[in-house]
Amino acid sequence: MSHHPTEILVAGQWRRGGGAPLDTVNPATGQVLATLHTASTEDVDEAAQAAAAAAADPAWRELLPHQRARLLYRIAELTEEAANELAATQTADTGKTLTETKALALSAAGTFRYLAATLETAEEAITPSRGPYVTMSVHEPIGVVGAINPWNSPVASDAQKIAPALAAGNAVLLKPAAWTPLVSLKLGRIITRALAELGLPTALLSVLPGNGRIVGDAVVRHPLVGRIGFTGGTETGRSIAEIAARKLIPASLELGGKSPTIVRADADVEQALAGVMFGIFSSSGQSCIAGSRLFVHASLYESFVDELVSRVGKLRVGPGTDPDTQVGPLVHQKHRDSVAAYVDLARSEGAEVLCGGAAPEGPAYENGTYYLPTVLAGLPNNSRTCQEEIFGPVLVVLPYDDEDDLVRQANDSVYGLACGIWTRDHRAAWNLARRIDAGTVWINTYKQFSASTPFSGMKDSGLGTEKGRDAIRAYQRQKSLYWGTSEAPLPWAN
Repeated sequence: MSHHPTEILVAGQWRRGGGAPLDTVNPATGQVLATLHTASTEDVDEAAQAAAAAAADPAWRELLPHQRARLLYRIAELTEEAANELAATQTADTGKTLTETKALALSAAGTFRYLAATLETAEEAITPSRGPYVTMSVHEPIGVVGAINPWNSPVASDAQKIAPALAAGNAVLLKPAAWTPLVSLKLGRIITRALAELGLPTALLSVLPGNGRIVGDAVVRHPLVGRIGFTGGTETGRSIAEIAARKLIPASLELGGKSPTIVRADADVEQALAGVMFGIFSSSGQSCIAGSRLFVHASLYESFVDELVSRVGKLRVGPGTDPDTQVGPLVHQKHRDSVAAYVDLARSEGAEVLCGGAAPEGPAYENGTYYLPTVLAGLPNNSRTCQEEIFGPVLVVLPYDDEDDLVRQANDSVYGLACGIWTRDHRAAWNLARRIDAGTVWINTYKQFSASTPFSGMKDSGLGTEKGRDAIRAYQRQKSLYWGTSEAPLPWAN
């Protein structure tokens, strides 16, 4: 237990938080990994005051962009060196497989490295003159920004907010999810070390675990916090947007999804089967972009679904530490109860449970929060099961005939986060991809991510954009300068 941090990071200092104690549990075994004392609202205030001072400190404020890039390169290096340790911590805390958590740690390192390179090559614009003056545009930091992240992919989500925020010249208050704070605290140690090595104020980062309604709310409402980046549920996102609107500060919100995956009649069936399974059952379905609604062309429907169900039944369920595991436990007992309740709802709506629909049995599973990969059929797209985000290993399958009707059903959702299309016809893929309401469309692949490619959601799936080279600009304010060049007197000159 001792190798897990139990202190939190307040204003660059490691110490016991002033809030309530919080047990963080290994979902594969049910054992307590560590007891943290969470942040109090006083800790948040102290962190925000120190962050504002650090952001204004000339040692940080006056760094040129390529000098800030050195910090990001160093964080990337240290994150990569610690990738195995970060992966082990995240697997213990979230239940994810080590293959996935190692990829997430390397993805975090890649995000810092990519944004360092972006900083090295960032340009400002001299805008075309429209009179006797030279006009130019510059970007400046906001100051203190809040980053609030969910429990499903902590280290990669943390990097997606901290890296552009630091690249832009800000200080960051990070609020990790109450269920999974450990890997964010480890990343905090790495970033604090990099700051100290370069002689920069360590108060540029605080990591403040705790209950969202207390700690998250204190971060969002704090008068010194000038921007919020939030990933999580749509209802929480709405309440954050309301507070941000009252404060007149920008907020980016990456929210839920109920993403359609589409298997056309001309799909490569082998590729589609593997991709559909990976899209919903990797991460045990605990992913905002999970392909949770499967539309299969009527001509293929029966044979495709039969084969899918037979393969899903063979997926290996177990602890994330076992290299053979494909589907780990769900993150928490409460979350497993919620997923099980959704499957009961599906039954009450008349669903046919083709496989799964229960927790696995046997001594290997009894202390963990496991749930079997589940495939449901026989429900219309307007059923609650097809409309609400379950966030677990639950797939609903629906046949379709006509492409216009398919588009109507795929778009008949409050969400618009992602979409998968399986087809051999590049024209059909293009036309379909352009018609679907989704921020990301994967064609003959699924769940691929790139730091260079913007990520956003439509409708209730969110507001604003993460990733891409413009991510840094989203954490800055733009200022325009006019330089008068005319020798002529100004209009009211004497």
